[in-house]
Amino acid sequence: MDNLKTDSRLRISDLISNYLKGNLSEAEHAELFSWVEASEENSALFDTILNENELETSYTEYRSFDTEHALANVKARLQPTHVKPFKLHSNWLLAAATVILCIAIGVPAYLHHSPQQAIAVIKKNHEISPGGNKAILTLANGSKVVLNGAANGNIASQGSTTIKKLSNGVVAYNKNSSSDTRFAAITYNVMSTPRGGQYHLILADGTNVWLNAASSIKFPVVFNGNERKVQITGEAYFEVAHDKTKPFRVESEGQTIEVLGTHFNVNTYADENDIKTTLLEGSVKIKAGDKSYLLKPGEQSHLKNGDISITQADMDEALAWKNGVFHFNEASIESVMKQISRWYDVDVQYEGRIKERTFSGEISMNVNASQILDAMRFKKIHYTIEGKTIIVRP
Repeated sequence: MDNLKTDSRLRISDLISNYLKGNLSEAEHAELFSWVEASEENSALFDTILNENELETSYTEYRSFDTEHALANVKARLQPTHVKPFKLHSNWLLAAATVILCIAIGVPAYLHHSPQQAIAVIKKNHEISPGGNKAILTLANGSKVVLNGAANGNIASQGSTTIKKLSNGVVAYNKNSSSDTRFAAITYNVMSTPRGGQYHLILADGTNVWLNAASSIKFPVVFNGNERKVQITGEAYFEVAHDKTKPFRVESEGQTIEVLGTHFNVNTYADENDIKTTLLEGSVKIKAGDKSYLLKPGEQSHLKNGDISITQADMDEALAWKNGVFHFNEASIESVMKQISRWYDVDVQYEGRIKERTFSGEISMNVNASQILDAMRFKKIHYTIEGKTIIVRP
């Protein structure tokens, strides 16, 4: 009987080890999550394994003591507890999770693994990797520059403006201070990000713009006249340089945002239910048709079918992408999968009738897609990956 228990524990250890590597087959996924869902204790243990703070403390402590003491300490820590569904974790912590798990379920031989050995064990294969800094810059003459492939330094010149890629990857427009451009013809550039791409741009007036995946911004090489006007699609976060003599206007489908100098986020994705503008500081005026509204910090406007409504914003949710995380607050499966589709450059298909379920939690955008999708199994959502398509089913 004891041998059977040991074999079962070893099997679960192997399954979770391979889960962390990203090497589970569909049948093994089903086997592992059948075990996870079999009891609250199993579910709590699995959650704890993925909890960064718990792992770091446990791993450090067990390495500092003898085997029996370490085993007692870790087992005591791995009692069922409530853990936030999604947590951030680094690569070495995933390796440590394998070691901690094996201790918790009775395989102390894994105590002989060093962190470096454990890291080597979890090299991931056959995964959908996260996006990164990717964008294409289209110049006034129609030529295109692939920014993620461009070397640091000067990229191009547009009239009296030099375009430079800085050492941190940011693209900045620098106007020659000695040039008089007041009467020069306005020329435009366009920066666009693909699915799986984001980018940071500094305009000629010093305004900072962060583009989310599948987004674009059309902007003048230099701002002449009595206004600063840009056009966007998708989603962008702005930190507008203050200039009371030149209002800054952001045009998108159905609305115009007017500011003097402020920080705000605007989400205009065509596949979303509405256009959302979220204000962090300062003030912005939202215009749609013959209607206009003044937003206050902490507020969010919603434009739908020509009508504008104002609500208090969930700032963590609105700015999550810019801060490098997914943040879900009672989000529907469709909302979650739209974000996954954009960031991981995948298509999504649904099979069968998916019951209405919501998801809450936070996880780094720098993890492979399976780590987010596997967390959704706790809500009885299952998936398969076929090439660049994720198939979701109940």
